[in-house]
Amino acid sequence: MPARTLFEKIWSDHHVAELEGGRHLIAVDRHVLHEVSSPQAFSGLAKAGRSVRHPELTFATSDHLVSTEEGRTDATVPGGEAMIRAMRQNAHEHRIAMFDLGDERQGIVHVIAPELAIALPGTTLACGDSHTSTVGALGTLAWGIGTSEVEHILATQCAILTKPKTMRVTFVGVAPAFVGAKDFILALIARIGTAGATGYAVEYAGEAISALGVEERMTVCNMSVEAGARMGLMVPDEKVFSYLKGRAYAPVGAAWDEAIASWRTLPSDPGAVYDADVTVDVSGLAPQVSWGTSPEQTISIEEAIPDPAGIADPIARKAAERALAYVGLKPGERLAGLAVQKVFIGSCTNSRLDDLRAAARVVAGRRVAEGVRALVVPGSGSVRAAAEREGLDRIFRDAGLEWRQAGCSMCAGLNADKVGAGERCIATSNRNFEGRQGPGSRTHLASPLLAAAAAVTGSIPDRRTLQELTT
Repeated sequence: MPARTLFEKIWSDHHVAELEGGRHLIAVDRHVLHEVSSPQAFSGLAKAGRSVRHPELTFATSDHLVSTEEGRTDATVPGGEAMIRAMRQNAHEHRIAMFDLGDERQGIVHVIAPELAIALPGTTLACGDSHTSTVGALGTLAWGIGTSEVEHILATQCAILTKPKTMRVTFVGVAPAFVGAKDFILALIARIGTAGATGYAVEYAGEAISALGVEERMTVCNMSVEAGARMGLMVPDEKVFSYLKGRAYAPVGAAWDEAIASWRTLPSDPGAVYDADVTVDVSGLAPQVSWGTSPEQTISIEEAIPDPAGIADPIARKAAERALAYVGLKPGERLAGLAVQKVFIGSCTNSRLDDLRAAARVVAGRRVAEGVRALVVPGSGSVRAAAEREGLDRIFRDAGLEWRQAGCSMCAGLNADKVGAGERCIATSNRNFEGRQGPGSRTHLASPLLAAAAAVTGSIPDRRTLQELTT
């Protein structure tokens, strides 16, 4: 048998049939639902007289339209009540496990899937949200789907896919101080662009990836979509196995031993061939922050905003000009020292316990700068509870940051957590399109470390400021 990549091993293990037009039928091991992309799918099932084929392999929660305020109810977010209740009713009728409001397991789909071990190495997972690639950090082949595909998987436990090409992105070197997973992926996207990985399943590799914790790896895989890929994954290792052991839906007993043995066969074979290879040296990387309205419009905090006139491609040049006009900045300006009015620490990219710990270390003993509103939104009830056991909530509250309930919050802009028109926000989320966090909002993407520093200084920090805040 020829040498195979991690992707090819999981793909072939789940391949059911080759269809016409270059499409393939792929078995889906686990399926995660949320309230925005599932009601129409269940309506379609009902109209066709179909049932959920494997309810025991399907899991549901509400995250996008839920309020993150204390004392929240279904009706706290205008327009959300009907979808939240429909999710609850559909889960009940079809005997699907539902992690509802008030349940500690409730949270963002891409946070609860790994922390409950719904996602496992060598398996396939689908969800009606583009950032499903997050769980690829566990060695899971996972991808986002549309509403019609949600219905198809509910009915058949299979998905129809075009087989992607493979890309290996190798991160080499040792990251300097203040540089982490969010900086890795932003730097990659700035280099290859938001279409650079279109049509590929990306495998992240290298010593810099191995050095990351499991939760940090999820940040990298999460933003595979922003690089154009539908799937991003990493070889599962001892860190992953340790992370998964004892979690709610992980194998136990003899089944755990069998699973470990199987997972150890997943790494790409020596000599496996990829359709594309990219190498990123992180040893000279500085903290990254976006300047425009796309993740690819990113620079380090030490650089000046580029001049669109120097961009050869006319489409990219026009996009840069439009972005600068929208965010109210000029070529040659530096982001370090730029005042912000909002800070958002959360989203499926950076709302896990390690993210909150990093932010807490910066704000401990300090106060939010005057004129800044800062939100800290845990990715799940379990993350929130763990953070409270460590006293992180007290650190945030004492510093003047708002400690919220679990949900997508300001990232999606589908709830009350928004950025006002003309306001500037530094956010740990994954997207900063025009109006993403509210009409006229201006969003700069960065790591939890940079966001926390901006909260207490009132501006995007430079390297010297980061040094002062972390020593």
